[in-house]
Amino acid sequence: MVRIAVYLAHPRPGSFNHALFDAVVEELRGRGASVFAHDLCAEGFDPVLSADETDTVLPALLPQDSQVARHRAEVAALDAMVFVHPNWWGMPPAVLTGWMQRVLVPGVAYKLGGGAAGKPAGLLKAGRALVLNTSDTPADREGSEFGDPLQRIWAACVLPYTGVEDIRRVVFRTVTDSTDAERAAWLDRARAQAAALMAA
Repeated sequence: MVRIAVYLAHPRPGSFNHALFDAVVEELRGRGASVFAHDLCAEGFDPVLSADETDTVLPALLPQDSQVARHRAEVAALDAMVFVHPNWWGMPPAVLTGWMQRVLVPGVAYKLGGGAAGKPAGLLKAGRALVLNTSDTPADREGSEFGDPLQRIWAACVLPYTGVEDIRRVVFRTVTDSTDAERAAWLDRARAQAAALMAA
């Protein structure tokens, strides 16, 4: 059975991000995947990295709170991951950034100096990931003024570092002035992307 985790980073219940999350989880479960659905804000995930967690080469070996321990064990065994979040100041929300810093640590997600030419070696078995973003910035302005920082974060800085090679990303924009019909079509597209992740 394919093991997929879906991570939502949005604090407001009823947001379109929540609708995307629900649609993806439903689609994946309907296709027989073993789905670990995490609404990080609702779960109260603490994004603050402690001093102890930074004071070692292998923080995976340190004592840790039970929630972080569960997430680390889970992410190490996944076949694929889905991240759902808005574009806030060109970054994921703090809860997801903190999740990355506390969960995707050396010894769990990568090994420093373990790859070719001294590069880190990714340790995750998850070979593919889907990132679903919402935005209120038009695509042309995003590209010309900001250079799509979320693409750099996910496709250059984070996921390849952990060994994920198949990285897919879809941006739904602009959300604030979208119609019900547009949102329905976006949800259909999110479901199709989730289905494609299963087929890979």
